[in-house]
Amino acid sequence: MAENIGTIFQWLIFLGMAFLSVLASFLVITRKNPIHSALFLVLTLLSVAVLYLLLYSQFIAIIQVVVYAGAIVMLIVFVIMLLDLEVELRSKLKIVYSKVIGGFLAILFLFGILYAVVAKSPTGKVGPYTPDKVSTNVKAVGEVLFTQYLFPFEIISILLVAAIIGAVILSKKRT
Repeated sequence: MAENIGTIFQWLIFLGMAFLSVLASFLVITRKNPIHSALFLVLTLLSVAVLYLLLYSQFIAIIQVVVYAGAIVMLIVFVIMLLDLEVELRSKLKIVYSKVIGGFLAILFLFGILYAVVAKSPTGKVGPYTPDKVSTNVKAVGEVLFTQYLFPFEIISILLVAAIIGAVILSKKRT
């Protein structure tokens, strides 16, 4: 009886967080104020972190909160506040083009998701770091990240620094 109540409680949490995640992600793309969109993005990322907790992936949930909801969203807010977006939002022609391109990309992503669901998963060589081992062992994640994937990790950090520098340069007022 107690197991059944725990399972029902987990399903209720899952359904609530899944609904909240979908609703918040819809609000991210429909809000006109970019700061509100960034806040709804934080809500989306936090609800996805709860979904990771329900999957018993505590490490991924913590990384979701720290890296995405913390660092990346703060970077987005920083860039939004540096750039003058009011001038960009006044042009109706750009908004029409962005809606057409956004609709095309949404359909393209939908086809990609459908293909990923329908297609068979590729089989390949299984290495020493299986998904089960990496999802629960923080030491294994750090070992893989800083040995096998050190170069891509450093390239991403350089790209983030370049993006911040670019945002600062773009935000300077032309005299």
